[in-house]
Amino acid sequence: MIPEFHDVLLWARSSGLRLLLIVLLTVLLVRLLSALTSRIARFTQSGSAPSELEKRARTLAGLLQTVGTAIIVVVALLMGLREIGLDITPLLAGAGVAGLAIGFGAQSLIKDVIAGFFILLEDQFHVGDVIQAAGVSGQVERLSLRTTIVRDLQGVVHFIPNGEIKVVSNQTKGWSRVVLEVGVTHDTDLDRTLTILADEARLLAGDAGIGPLLLDAPQVLGVEAITDSQVTIRMLVKTLPSKQWEVARDLRRRVKLRFDREHIPVPYPHRIVLTRSEDTTA
Repeated sequence: MIPEFHDVLLWARSSGLRLLLIVLLTVLLVRLLSALTSRIARFTQSGSAPSELEKRARTLAGLLQTVGTAIIVVVALLMGLREIGLDITPLLAGAGVAGLAIGFGAQSLIKDVIAGFFILLEDQFHVGDVIQAAGVSGQVERLSLRTTIVRDLQGVVHFIPNGEIKVVSNQTKGWSRVVLEVGVTHDTDLDRTLTILADEARLLAGDAGIGPLLLDAPQVLGVEAITDSQVTIRMLVKTLPSKQWEVARDLRRRVKLRFDREHIPVPYPHRIVLTRSEDTTA
């Protein structure tokens, strides 16, 4: 037998088999991790609107898959290099020194990662929440340790480094609220108007499509402000997370149609023009 072929055969029977086993185990572990994260997301999934538990599970599942896959691949790569005869000790030592140097030069990256960790730890927002942060407002599409990806109402995707998020406003955490202000003219019968709005609030709560989206009975608080052109009446409706816009649109439609039927005028700008004629007779 040719000596070179004999050496290759011996390597294939020992290190080659171990290398193949490493590759197979890597693929298997990555697939198991993907199946586990998908199962976590499906386990908390409900048929109605996504709950806080479901959104948090979806966010953590995506992060677990990303970080877990990276760790599995790196460990498998190091084991594979050792099997093909490379000494990984200098590589590990060099990686430690390089990591220290990169740490000094990438302080902003470390800041982003730490901020992302505390966002997840403190449960500030999840994938699917509508937030306002770093001057951007929209729905969170993806959350990682380094960045938060937000898509605004125009469909534009914004990549926000977590370290840039100083204050975050979550509009869909736990529950949401509609604050509707209705303006009427000064000569409107306020008591009658308040009764009509309360009746529309009752009909809204009893609607088969909108009613299940409400958490409490709608409230008509009363007169909120009086300006030179209108009297403002405020209404409050507590809704499921992210359902406040749908409820507000339907409530505005109901109020407008009811005001038309009841002949309640809505205010509009008035302009008074004064003219003065000059006496041209001498």
